[in-house]
Amino acid sequence: MTDLARFAATHGIRHFLFSFCDLFGVQRAKLVPAAAAAELARSGAGFAGFAAWLDMTPADPDVLAIPDPSSLMVLPWQRDVAWVATDLQVEGQVLEQSPRWVLQRQIARAAALGLQFRSGVEAEFFLMDPERDAIADGLDRQSKPCYDQLALMRHYPLISELLDGMESLGWGPYQADHEDANGQFELNWTYAESLLTADRHAFFRVMAAALAERHGVRVSFQPKPIPALTGNGAHLHASLWDEGGRNVFHDPAGEKGLSEVAYRFLAGLLAHAPALCALTNPVAGSYRRLARSVTSSGATWSPSWISYGGNNRTHMVRIPDDQRIELRLGDGAANPYLLQAAVLAAGLDGIERRLEPGPRSDLNTYVEAPAGAASLPTCHADALEAFRHDAPLRESLGEAFCTAYEALVAQRNDE
Repeated sequence: MTDLARFAATHGIRHFLFSFCDLFGVQRAKLVPAAAAAELARSGAGFAGFAAWLDMTPADPDVLAIPDPSSLMVLPWQRDVAWVATDLQVEGQVLEQSPRWVLQRQIARAAALGLQFRSGVEAEFFLMDPERDAIADGLDRQSKPCYDQLALMRHYPLISELLDGMESLGWGPYQADHEDANGQFELNWTYAESLLTADRHAFFRVMAAALAERHGVRVSFQPKPIPALTGNGAHLHASLWDEGGRNVFHDPAGEKGLSEVAYRFLAGLLAHAPALCALTNPVAGSYRRLARSVTSSGATWSPSWISYGGNNRTHMVRIPDDQRIELRLGDGAANPYLLQAAVLAAGLDGIERRLEPGPRSDLNTYVEAPAGAASLPTCHADALEAFRHDAPLRESLGEAFCTAYEALVAQRNDE
């Protein structure tokens, strides 16, 4: 479907949300009447770039948001409105620091190698009291609350509405559960091509927040909203596929059923881990989640070391089966597009430079440090310093993006 006006007529759409995600992951949008959608789809909806986190000034020309019709999603809770992701331009040129473009650049890089990046993301979140920093459910008090059936069902009206919404959008949701912290939940949907996964991740955050408000609670995706509890991760499951639709990560003869390509991709994640943290763990609270601290449940479920293992959740990279790898580094503050872009950029560098990950560790890293493993950055400043000096990663992501992101982070830190 490329004609927004026709889509509006056939689906009863009154308005479109022309949306984009800025560098700090904030969703920005304009509400466009269906009658004006065709014209604005051609010319773009205008935004003042300085008004969002895009590293622009009030003197810069308008940013024009051009909708990508393949991303269209009808709001399950407001079925006369459709959301559409947009690509940003300034005076006819791509806005290089736009997060969606940064991901598209990596997708094109993979395509040049005959590869497609497919991914899934686990978007953990807390349900909070709308007026104070406390979990919404006062009865959710177990010391080990993970998979708590009663707490899950107390929030059934909201959780089921989210699952139904994803089902109506064709995402293939397949489970929901109470996570390891009191008040924490996770819903899972089927993996897909990485741009589609990023669009869905961005939309999910909007949908969860909007529906939570209707149910009298507030959603938090922040890495560590409650100091004593497990933080919100955004674990990313990754695989590469060739043009014939074959998963090139899978090799029955390989260690743990993974191919040489998979291990080189994994090696890229390990090699770039300190710099990756600048994007996958982008706020101060991210490093409270990664700290080697004890939570009320007994484990943080987040990594502290640059290491990988088999089906072992204490490592930065887990090999859950013979089809994929799981990066457990990212958290809920990560930009949905930059999370995917950073992982793909690092993994492709590992493939192109034929990096080796070294032997895996089967240790419980919460008890014993993996031999020879370096620790992850302990603060955002250290991650940014690593990012500043990671030339291969910066070249892949684009210097225009890197400098814009660093400038905005510096500005935020000065405020």
